[in-house]
Amino acid sequence: MDADMKAGRLAAKGLFRRTRDFLWPPRSLISGDRGEGAGPLRPDEFTKIRFITDPVCNRCGVPQDFDAGPDAECPACMARPPRWGRARAAFVYDDVSRRPVLDLKRAGRRDGLETLSGWMVQAGGALADEADLIVPVPLHYTRLVMRGFNQSAWLAQAIGEASGRRVSVDALKRKRRTPSQAGLSNRARRRNVTGAFDVRASRRKLEEGRRILLVDDVLTTGATLNACTRALKRAGARQIDVLVLARVVRATDVTI
Repeated sequence: MDADMKAGRLAAKGLFRRTRDFLWPPRSLISGDRGEGAGPLRPDEFTKIRFITDPVCNRCGVPQDFDAGPDAECPACMARPPRWGRARAAFVYDDVSRRPVLDLKRAGRRDGLETLSGWMVQAGGALADEADLIVPVPLHYTRLVMRGFNQSAWLAQAIGEASGRRVSVDALKRKRRTPSQAGLSNRARRRNVTGAFDVRASRRKLEEGRRILLVDDVLTTGATLNACTRALKRAGARQIDVLVLARVVRATDVTI
């Protein structure tokens, strides 16, 4: 009976998707055009996205030029290790991928969420499999009220549904509203978010001794994710890994 019910739900979901796409053709995640073909990207658009695949730094997930082994770390991580254990990203944040990221982050565009979260699961499925709990990076409540959504929470919920892992969208809280990190130096970014995050008292028992998968949309310098990791560790989390949709890759990030 359970199998029949599951098959029925899947069939209904497929019918709904086909009907929706017929009445309201999907928009391309890159160009924004409608009706360009079945799916969120044309083949030529898909090839422009710089997906991140092995070999990568095991600690921060930055692409590497050669495979030095599954546990190898880049020089930057060896010099200044992040607080988290491992990080993975679906693709490089650049001029091509900026649109789907910002459409999700600023415009609340959800029609590509299934695709974007699916790419994240492909990139960090092993981390999700090991996690006891998935936690998104939070917004300050004033920003959440103004925006009406938290894109990181949307991604976390979609990853949780795909992986079968529990999600706690309010485990972390942002204690103070921090200025935008855009345009700040690495040091200024770290100062900006120092002490900005904490674990809600009602969620501390949920996180004690657990393996946490921390989810965000973009990894730039890692300052925000480090600050969140510190708060989770103070609450007793045993292991924190990071999964993001996109990450910035600078020329100096890649070993030569």
